[in-house]
Amino acid sequence: MNRRLLTILLSAFAIAAVCSFAVYRIVSHHITASPSAKTTTVVAASQDLKVGTLVKASDLTTISLQGDLPVGVVVKPEDAVGRGVLSEIYAGEPIMNSRLAVLGAGAGLAATIPHGMRAAAVRVNEVVGVSGFATPGMKVDVLISGNPPGVPNNSQGTLTKTLLQNITVLSAGTDITKDAEGKPHQVQVVNLLVNPEQAQKLSLASNETHIQLVLRNPLDTVIAKPPETSMAGLFSDPNAPPEPRRISYGPRARRAPVYTVQVLNGSKKSESKFPAGEEKQ
Repeated sequence: MNRRLLTILLSAFAIAAVCSFAVYRIVSHHITASPSAKTTTVVAASQDLKVGTLVKASDLTTISLQGDLPVGVVVKPEDAVGRGVLSEIYAGEPIMNSRLAVLGAGAGLAATIPHGMRAAAVRVNEVVGVSGFATPGMKVDVLISGNPPGVPNNSQGTLTKTLLQNITVLSAGTDITKDAEGKPHQVQVVNLLVNPEQAQKLSLASNETHIQLVLRNPLDTVIAKPPETSMAGLFSDPNAPPEPRRISYGPRARRAPVYTVQVLNGSKKSESKFPAGEEKQ
């Protein structure tokens, strides 16, 4: 091999080795000298906390989180004690302010009611309560059945109509949590989340009509517009021919009967017509 070429190759290898060693030292020194990720202690649940639970000091523990903290995480235990749980928190999960009611709101059902909304109680049985499946978080429609007031000679009988749609169930009985096994349980009262106007309608309907809850898919948010159903409509024959159409004339278009009077005067004959109700002197 050419001596000159060999010298060039050896020099190149030496330079590459020196550069590699220099880069390694710079990178390793940067990693060693860089500060460790920031660690912050935050408040977490020491056990599962159900909806409506009033948080106590024994329900809390602390854990360490690295990096930037989530927005709204509780960092001091005193900021969580005495507040109601709005949605279930699991053991070891950091506690967020959005999952807790404001201080002083208490616990139980009242703490879960959003601002501007109301909890309206509806008395139910096995049928009205959809066989116990009207559990917290479910969506229902409210149907009412009764005889409309102020309708003289009501030939249709009892009417049924949809009063409210896509209403959230807040609680079933005194239990505001879901059954862990998903089994239905029978209750006497279901609390529905409604606005003030809907609460008034529901109160009146509870006293004057029969209420039926209808379970719906929580993902189905379409508001339907079904017509009222009457008792007469249930027993009507869908195959019966339609009744003949009756044409109603107005007072001016109505034809009154006309009387014709013939007058004979010798060889002359004349006729006079008189509408009914009129007299000619």
